[in-house]
Formats: sequence, C-alpha cells, structure tokens
Amino acid sequence: MNSELLEALNTLEKEKGISKDTLLEAIQQSLLQAYKNQYDRTDNVTVTIDPETCDYHILSAKTVVEHVEDPVTEIGQQEAFKINSGAQIGDTVNVEIQSKSFGRIATMNAKNVILQKIREEERKSLYNEYYEKEHEVVTGVVQRYIGRDVSINLGKVDAILKAKEMVKGEKFKPTERVKVYVLEVRDTPKGPKILVSRTHPELVKRLFEEEVAEIRDGVIEIKAIAREAGSRTKIAVYSNEPNVDAVGACVGVNGSRVNAIVDELDGEKIDIINWDENQAYLIENALSPAKVISVLADPDEKQALVIVPDYQLSLAIGKEGQNARLAAHLTQFKIDIKSETQAREEGLFDEYAEDDEDDEDYDYDEEESGREESEEAGSGEENSTETSDADSASADAEDMKDDEDTTDTEESDLETGSEDSSDGEKDTPETEEDSAAANKNDADEAGADPDTEEDSKPEA
Repeated sequence: MNSELLEALNTLEKEKGISKDTLLEAIQQSLLQAYKNQYDRTDNVTVTIDPETCDYHILSAKTVVEHVEDPVTEIGQQEAFKINSGAQIGDTVNVEIQSKSFGRIATMNAKNVILQKIREEERKSLYNEYYEKEHEVVTGVVQRYIGRDVSINLGKVDAILKAKEMVKGEKFKPTERVKVYVLEVRDTPKGPKILVSRTHPELVKRLFEEEVAEIRDGVIEIKAIAREAGSRTKIAVYSNEPNVDAVGACVGVNGSRVNAIVDELDGEKIDIINWDENQAYLIENALSPAKVISVLADPDEKQALVIVPDYQLSLAIGKEGQNARLAAHLTQFKIDIKSETQAREEGLFDEYAEDDEDDEDYDYDEEESGREESEEAGSGEENSTETSDADSASADAEDMKDDEDTTDTEESDLETGSEDSSDGEKDTPETEEDSAAANKNDADEAGADPDTEEDSKPEA
C-alpha cells in the first residue's frame, strides 16, 4: 500500500476540490508519458492503479522469441519462463517495469504532467463553482486598486470591478467588505476571470431577495425594476396572496428591511410601488410621489399621456427628469406629462372624457339610476322647502293685509271723530240734553260703548 500517495491524493481532493479519480487518472497519464520518454513508445504498455491502496503497476507486453533483437518488445524464452513457466515461443508475456528505472528527465516530465493536470482540474473546478454564482450577489474583500479598477477577493479567486461598473463617487478601502453582482464568468488559461458590478439593477433585486423572506418564498414577486445607480431606484412588487401587503413586507417594521438595503447601497433612494396589470394604474403608481389627475395609455403604441395638477408638474418630472425617466423605464411606456392648465388649453380633457366613456368598465345604468334617485330626493327637498316658504310668505302677506285694513279703519274713525269734533265746536248745543244726544249718536256711529262715551263726554 502506497500510504504517502494515498494521503496526498486525499489532501488535494479536500483542499482543491479535485476528485480522487481525476488525480489517479493524471498519475496514470504521467507514468505512460515517462515510459514513452524512456523507451520511445507506449503501444505495448499498460498502467494499472488500485484506487483503494494507490498501488500501481507498469506492465509491458513482450513477445517470447529465441533470439532477442528488440528488448523493448521482445523477451528471451528463459526470461519468459521466470514470469510464466508455460510460456512458449511466440507467446506474449506482461513484464512489469519499475518506475525507478526511469531516468531523471522522464521523471521530471511525469511530475510536470501531474502538476499540469492538477492545475487544469483546479481551474475547471473554480470555473464551475463560480459559474453557478453568475447573476448572483456575492460578498468580497477589497484587495487593491488596479488603475481605476478594483480587485476584490471572493475567497478562492479574485474578481475585477471595473470603473464603469462602480457607482459614481464611490470609494473603497483595502480589507473593506462589499457586496457585488456577478456579471460574467470567463474560462481562461490562467483561471476563471470574474467580472462584477455595483451598478446593475439586478443587484438591488438580489439584495431584496436576501433581505425579504416573502420574496425568497415566492409570496411576493418583483415584477420590474429601474435604477440610476447612486441616486434612485424604482421597484414594482406584486403579492400572490391577498392578505400580504407587498410594499409593507418590503419596507419592513419601521423601514428596517429597506433601510438595510439603502445602507448597503450607500444611501441610494428606493421607491417601492405596487404592480398593477392595468397599465394606467401602473403608470400612476410609477410616478409617485407625484399626484396624477388622469392617465391615457395606449398599450399598442406603448405611449401614455399623463395629466397632473399644476403644482405637481415639477415633482412628477423630477430633478433633471429623473422621476419621469425611471417611470418610463419601469413601465416600458413613453410617458408625456402635461399640467392641468396645458391640458385644458389643448382640449385634452374633452378628448380624455370621450375615451373614458368608451373604456369605462362599471355599470352606467346603475350609476344613472342612483344619480336620478339622488336628484329626485334633492328635488323633493327643494319643492317642500319652496312650498313651506310660499305658505309662510302667504301667511305673512295676509297678516300684513289685515294690519293694513285695521290701520285704514282706525284712520277712517279718526277722520270721522275729527269732523264731529269740529262740527261740535262750530254748533254748540243750547242745552245739555241736546249735547248728550249728539254725543250718543256719534258713539253709535263709531261703534263705541254708550256707557264709556257717557263717562268721557265733553263738557259744553
């Protein structure tokens, strides 16, 4: 049993990730190469290795002849009898070759073959390992700057973060741990070449998958994402379960989940909106935090007209058009934003109203019915109010009329009394009896009580 070789193979398999069978195959190839270097041929040689004990044997097939002319392929009869006592001339005998008989050059070549095979298998193993991590987020340690690029160690291999894949103004320090998105893994003679990014939109998506358990479980889906690295990101999410709030789950308690991602992205702002299959509602959500009056979307042309209040126009467009640009990227629509004043001047509200009448999904009959009922109820209230007002006005008019009649009667009585007084002054009765009789007649004419008049009759 070759214990040293067995131990070396087990160590390489554990540290380098190279299988034991592959290493045994490399040793076999190296022994064949050494035999070829020594004897200049390999067509008559076989190498066997026991994978359990790592014992190996090099066997050369030689033909039994009476007179040996080529010792590489022929063997004398007496030598053949030592190996096989029943060997006859013309038979083939397997002769074991000792590796110690190889020269120094053959041994070095065999060693190089083994090392080359180990390097190839190690490179292949690394490539397969990181190829599986392509389009995933990995954590690395900053090593050094190479010009404007940054070398980041991912454990077993170094990755390159190019300047165009870095966020503008972002600086790294040696030994700093950062999360990067694996863009591409290339297989090269010097080993796998890994390109990573800090600006790719998928980086934000993978960070949300790591942070939000509902996304990992498939309860919440990330439908679309638009990003301007280092500034702002918009992400549209959808919940497959009605009892789960997609936006709330991504934000977390007191914003804990989204804040962890914002910290990883050095303060980049993140807008989380609800996904909607209705493109108009989706565009309205995408323009948040701006308020929207109306959205007229054309799914065929992928164009949309959005009308916003005058005071919300600048917010809807965003700084340097960022909000509108991200919304367009998120929804895949070309968005034209107009203020309410502009829309009214161009007559867009009338056009929108006509399209709205054709496209509305709710039941107009029910709405009209409800509207008529409310109008009738309002009309009934108005009529009752008018009737009561009219009755009140009529009563007031009658009262005023009675007051006027009473006033006229009093004025007439006063005039009559004045005339009688003047006549009494002119024609003074000669006797008290004539005067009393005259006064009584005046009282009867005025409808007064005779007794009262008797008490208040004037003296002659």
